Amino acid sequence: MVTSAKSAYGTTLSWNGNDVAELTEIMPPETVVDTQEVTNNDSGGWKEFIAGLLDAGEISCKGNFIPGDTDGQIAVQADHVARTTRTAIITLPTALATTFTMTCICTKFKLVTPTDGKEASFEATFKITGEPTFTVSASTGLTDPFFVVSESGVIAPSAANDTYTYVVTVLSAVTSITVTPTATAGVITVDGNTVATGVASSAITLGAAGSVTEATIVVTETSKAPVTYTLYITRAA
Repeated sequence: MVTSAKSAYGTTLSWNGNDVAELTEIMPPETVVDTQEVTNNDSGGWKEFIAGLLDAGEISCKGNFIPGDTDGQIAVQADHVARTTRTAIITLPTALATTFTMTCICTKFKLVTPTDGKEASFEATFKITGEPTFTVSASTGLTDPFFVVSESGVIAPSAANDTYTYVVTVLSAVTSITVTPTATAGVITVDGNTVATGVASSAITLGAAGSVTEATIVVTETSKAPVTYTLYITRAA
């Protein structure tokens, strides 16, 4: 199997709209749900809990200390002293197409000045206030006319870019159909097989009369999350 893993090298952290220079480590947020114990005499001898409030926790970073990075490292230190709340954004490499956007308070700022010849460095910790926004850039997906099926199959609901599940009904005598997808960007696959935009797929063999066969259309643009459409093809009894 070929892995889909991507390198995290190139991740950046911006503070108040400016990238912090020469970071060597960035720790994204770890969200935690508080729990409340609600054990009672009917709990059967086991503790019971319900979910409480969400806490987005902290983010942190380390890097080479750059005194000339006035809009990055030095601004973080100044906002730490002033206790100023700012927007922080962690942006993963293009291949991962993911960002975290948060409102933060810099709670710790430390310079590290070793005497063994190693570089001067700094460390900072930020407390997140409120809800962070986690965003994965998605592929555009199908475009008009989205997709059509052969054998006079009836599609419900009507094909659309942002509708991802369909029922396709065909007559009992139909044993296979093709799907013709349309997408202006990205690679299209139908049941795992690459299909050019506006071109019919290979035949999809259906089950016995009265059965339902599942098929998928996936559109994937470079450095974006794939968009998947699922078709439940119903062969009349």
